[in-house]
Amino acid sequence: MFDPRSADRRSVLKASAAMTLPLSGTTTAGGVWATTRADDRAIPRKRRRLDAGWRFRRGDAGETGDGRSLIYDARSELPDTEDIDLSLSPVRIEGENQFRLKPWILPAANAFIADPAARHPVPTRQPDIALPFARSDHDDSGWDAVRVPHDWAIAGPFLEEGDVGGMGRLPSWGVGWYRRRLDIPAGDAGKSVFLDIDGAMAYAAVWLNGELVGGWPYGYNGWRLDLTPYVRPGGINQLAIRLANPPESARWYPGGGLYRNVWLVTVDPVHVGHWGTQITTTDVSDRRATVDCTVTIDNDGEEAADAAVATEIFALSRAGARAGNAVARFAPQRIRIAPRSSRTIQGRTTLSEPRLWGPRPEQTPNRYVAVTTVSRGDGAGGIVDRYETPFGIRGIRCEGDSGLSVNGQHIPIRGTNNHHDLGPIGAAFNLDAARRQLETLQEMGCNALRMSHNPPAPELLDLADEMGFLVLDEVFDVWRDKKTPLDFHLIFDDWHEADLRAMIRRDRNHPSVFMWSVGNEVGEQHDGEAGAQIARRLVSIAREEDATRPITSAMNWAKPDMALPPVFDAIGLNYQGIGVRTIPGQFAPFHEKFPDKMIVSTESAAALSSRGQYQFPVPGTVSAAVRPGVGGNPDTHQVSAYELFAADFGSSADKAFSQADQHPFVAGEFVWTGWDYLGEPTPYYSSRSSYFGIIDLAGFSKDRFYLYQSRWRPDLPFVHILPHWSWPGREGEVTPVHAFSSADEAELFVNGVSQGRQERAPYQYRFRWDHVEYKPGTVKVVTYKDGRPWATGSITTAGEPARIEARVNRKLMGNGADDLAFVEAVILDDSGNRVPAASNLLDFAVGGAGELVATANGDPTDFTPFPAPQRRAFAGRALGVVRAVPGAAGAIRVDVAADGLRGGRVSLLARG
Repeated sequence: MFDPRSADRRSVLKASAAMTLPLSGTTTAGGVWATTRADDRAIPRKRRRLDAGWRFRRGDAGETGDGRSLIYDARSELPDTEDIDLSLSPVRIEGENQFRLKPWILPAANAFIADPAARHPVPTRQPDIALPFARSDHDDSGWDAVRVPHDWAIAGPFLEEGDVGGMGRLPSWGVGWYRRRLDIPAGDAGKSVFLDIDGAMAYAAVWLNGELVGGWPYGYNGWRLDLTPYVRPGGINQLAIRLANPPESARWYPGGGLYRNVWLVTVDPVHVGHWGTQITTTDVSDRRATVDCTVTIDNDGEEAADAAVATEIFALSRAGARAGNAVARFAPQRIRIAPRSSRTIQGRTTLSEPRLWGPRPEQTPNRYVAVTTVSRGDGAGGIVDRYETPFGIRGIRCEGDSGLSVNGQHIPIRGTNNHHDLGPIGAAFNLDAARRQLETLQEMGCNALRMSHNPPAPELLDLADEMGFLVLDEVFDVWRDKKTPLDFHLIFDDWHEADLRAMIRRDRNHPSVFMWSVGNEVGEQHDGEAGAQIARRLVSIAREEDATRPITSAMNWAKPDMALPPVFDAIGLNYQGIGVRTIPGQFAPFHEKFPDKMIVSTESAAALSSRGQYQFPVPGTVSAAVRPGVGGNPDTHQVSAYELFAADFGSSADKAFSQADQHPFVAGEFVWTGWDYLGEPTPYYSSRSSYFGIIDLAGFSKDRFYLYQSRWRPDLPFVHILPHWSWPGREGEVTPVHAFSSADEAELFVNGVSQGRQERAPYQYRFRWDHVEYKPGTVKVVTYKDGRPWATGSITTAGEPARIEARVNRKLMGNGADDLAFVEAVILDDSGNRVPAASNLLDFAVGGAGELVATANGDPTDFTPFPAPQRRAFAGRALGVVRAVPGAAGAIRVDVAADGLRGGRVSLLARG
């Protein structure tokens, strides 16, 4: 059992925390924390989002000016790279005419390295290279004007040839440069100035005014650089950022560029440190809770400083605004901080009748915010910093027999894995697109997210806090043993400590985060004690940063008697709990070996399907691997939508449910995956996106969605019928009918004739009539629960395509570049039935105050570039993504047309 009340509370390197958002001058993506008030405007901390004004260029031919190649590092050998163009890689084989940036990049990790002796020396000189793109006077007027977040590869074109399906067939690898001028007024002289980057793919190096400041290799983490020594207050400040994204570096689409938010932070030299607060809660009940607060204050000045520090707690509304007066305070403290150093203070308070945070739908995700103020001297000199830390109050327990409890209530984990791309808009983070993903998952009954396999955008955790999702936060896909030739294993030894500490410091105040994962299916499972030693090192680091949450690693091979599993607080099993191929399931052996440790399926199912693509004949099994003619069509590269088929190592949802029900001590599952994603297109690597999702890449639900909904929302009366009933040419042929519902009994009617009434058997999760002959008309399923009518559903044979119906997910939107609306186009016949096999070429046209961003249809074989306004319908549907013209206001009109069909139109309004 993991219980944070008895966890070993070790010393922390430097107390800090997640998503600490300052009030003064704050601008945040999507307005989630729009908390600036009139009385805060005099506070000198400013946090400005750098979204506009960027210039971008791919490549850097001849950039060093003397023929040398600019690289991050070089090795004596790079195994398995014989067929890779290493000129595109930041890590290469040692050779002549190379300049290594590594000595100037490594010091950025020092703030996260506990042992002072292990910290990296800071070079005393600038690198001896001439870099025209980094110079202040370089003419970038011919470069592309872009906004950040920006994914440099998502516009395509797709690479239809070559062995690049795993990375999504988009040109994400190579070098790119970003340049932007910074407005740093003369009045900011004497202030500390920082650049905060939430994610840059990858091997970032940053120059300001022609001088190399530093960088960070890992593309998924957030990081900070101190610009203070390089800024010219009141003058021109030219920022230049070089990214070098390696080929063969990922098993999915990584994206490329400054794909998350970038911030400029200006603050008094005496201030709350980077991710510099930590809030923990203990002895939690609905009557009271103990709240501990740790604050780190930095003094960047050259003289010692006296400071007064005070922190108050406010309740937050559902929208994230402060609600009323402070509900609790910590005792103010006065400290003296030596020059160029930090001091950490701690406080404790008690909150009566706290509003607890808990996952939906069983509980309510209530939130608070701790507001920390820093004043010079004894406080009489006025506030010099104000810093907000959103948090939640909840109690977490993980037990071997009963799984997870939150605030004393057992909560089954009904989770999904999710990669970081947002479908047709790529890796560039967008709050509206992410919210749409989570809302769709929540409609299905999902209550938990595994961040596979890397730290997420910070705003995604904000959404999880707000919407009531549990989060398994994961840092690495690999350790020292590689999965692809140029992945993170190349820098693991230098950067694992910094990257792990950085993720935990950033994220540990999020109440949604209930567990850390330090790895996914790592090769070190095979390495015995050597692998366990690395695991113990990572667990020790995580424990130093946060002793309140359990730590796991997702294991797909390690067995109970091996060296790796005992290292972790909780047992995370990928597929092997259920059983892989002919190997028996491992839930029971692990529970027998570790009876006190919670077991969770960190990856379950790995079912495969293409929305609306049904294939015949249908086998009578409940789970089968995809094979030609059995679930898979080698000509079309589509997988049957009967939802019975899976990857070789996986299983159908039905089999996963059965194994979970036969092992009730298992805490729950994270399904692979919630949404389809770019890359990893098992079983057809000639495609460009996955088949694993419960929801396709455009956001349309596959039939599997309703199978999970019937299990995860058993009180929701519905019945979902598959396949569609429009099969010209199949008259008289066997066409099995399946139905998903939480009912106990179901009866099928074809054109009013009963095909039999079924009672659900133990470990049965669908109703199926496998010998039905197709006859055009109507199929209807009537269901019963506890002997009473439950739900009825029907589908009717469709006629020829006649018209387009357009639907939009919102009628009112903002007019910022980040505000998106999603327009669904559905092809109907004259009677209003969806035409399930329609593949008409649709044209999306946007007028008024809007513009088209992308189109999609959920077809993993479609190589039409996402920005194209024309898109073929796939299984009768297509999607258009629309935004307001930045700064414009007024009506937006979206027309969807196709030859021979009556068009569809939706209208929405962009508010000014």
